[in-house]
Amino acid sequence: MTNTESDHALAARLATAAGEVLVALREERAGYAPYWQVMDEGDAAAHHFLVRELAAARPDDAVLSEEGLDSRARLSAERVWIIDPLDGTNEFGEPGRPDWAVHVALVRDGRPIAGAVSLPAIGRTFATDPPPPPPPPLDGRRPRIVMSRNRAPHASVVVAQALGADLLRLGSAGAKTMAVVTGDADVYAHAGGMYEWDSCAPAAVAAAAGLHVSRIDGSPLQYNRPDPWLPDLLVCRTELAAAVLEALWG
Repeated sequence: MTNTESDHALAARLATAAGEVLVALREERAGYAPYWQVMDEGDAAAHHFLVRELAAARPDDAVLSEEGLDSRARLSAERVWIIDPLDGTNEFGEPGRPDWAVHVALVRDGRPIAGAVSLPAIGRTFATDPPPPPPPPLDGRRPRIVMSRNRAPHASVVVAQALGADLLRLGSAGAKTMAVVTGDADVYAHAGGMYEWDSCAPAAVAAAAGLHVSRIDGSPLQYNRPDPWLPDLLVCRTELAAAVLEALWG
């Protein structure tokens, strides 16, 4: 790696490499450690890997990580990496589940300017450059709403009823958002609470793919705020955005 590596390439490389660390750890510990220990070890291993690599590659940038101590210094930093070293920790702890992710994004002036989401269990990384292709057209089929595995969020149910949509259940926020990016789903409307690291990289990748990305009231997503709680997210096909927002707020 040289200093000429772009921020987009760095995000993709580190998300992929952290995912490889997690896959190896999961395979090594499967059957030898309780699931909660595998989850804890995964969170820590991916966090330390990413923080170390970012410090080497971009020593002047700040970092906000789900697994690290927050520093107010990030608020005055020009560039801030917002990372979720293991999004979908519960899914990671379940042998065989693929719906967990690694998020790496770079924010400037409150907006993501580069990012990547790795889905390590299936060996795919989605980045802002080169961006993913647009999802294939609906071609008359019923839309699909991606939602939580374990509950029926009100926002998802309202949108599904308004659009006459089918429901798809997945684990992590990264996996759900990438399902919309690939066209396996068409809408992800989350209003149940999340933090900046849950949505930053997925939102960056989805926007790069040409999807509608906003809060569920249609307002822009803002990052690197004093309080990293950013409780909701809407990612959907652009042609469905007006109908989704109308269902949620009309």
